[in-house]
Formats: sequence, C-alpha cells, structure tokens
Amino acid sequence: MSGLTLNTFVYKLIPSSAAPPDPLPERLPVSELDLQSGYIHLSTSLQVPNTLKYFFSQDTHVYILRIRYETVQDKIRWEHPITKDCGPRGGEGLFPHIYNDEGKGLKLGKDEVESIKKLERGAGEDLWVTALKAAEEEGWLVY
Repeated sequence: MSGLTLNTFVYKLIPSSAAPPDPLPERLPVSELDLQSGYIHLSTSLQVPNTLKYFFSQDTHVYILRIRYETVQDKIRWEHPITKDCGPRGGEGLFPHIYNDEGKGLKLGKDEVESIKKLERGAGEDLWVTALKAAEEEGWLVY
C-alpha cells in the first residue's frame, strides 16, 4: 500500500457491549469515558495494540471504526494519554482526540467512519495478536 502514511487513518475502539448499528447513524452514542473527557478518544494504528491491552483485555471481541484522518483532521488535537486510566503508556507518542462539541455533543458517525471491523480476541497469551495480524495482512489496519 504505497503512498499511505501513519495518519491516513485513525481508529476508534468500541467494546462488544456497544456494537455499532448498521447502517451507521449520523451520530453514534458517546462512551462514558469520552463524555467525561470532553473528547472522543482515538488511536493510531501503532497505538491500537496497547489500547486493546489496557482497555479491552476482558472483551471477547471489539469493533474498530476506521476513520480517514483527512475527514477529522481539523477537529483533532494530539495529546498525551491520561495514564491514571491505564498505567504507564510511555513511548506511544501523542494520541488523536476529536474535539467537535459545537454545543451539540461529540460527533462520530456515518460521515466520519470509513469502515468497521470486528476483532475476536484469542486465548491465553495471544489475546489480540492473531486478530491484529489478520487485520494488518488484509490491509485494513494500516501501519
């Protein structure tokens, strides 16, 4: 996939308990964490594995929303993770956060989401490794 850069896509991870509807609405429900933070938490492809590790280790599957960076670029702030929520996250760099409240609530929906992938967690030490490798080999998780 030549011509793609690290920020061609950013990703939003959603727990199995909050499966996105099909078709996607204009505005998806906002997670409790995002509401409390005042922004929508996203990850780059390189940050997805640790986001899964720290926040989704108990989920049997998750949904990952792939968002074309250029569609949300003007609403993104690159910030350090809040380590009190997940322990040390050194070396991962800044995380993309969407700030687009505009008095109407945080928005992420059909206009921003390019595609959705369901990832199934592996067993034992594997956790998410096999699912992430498959998503990478398919060209869906772009590093």
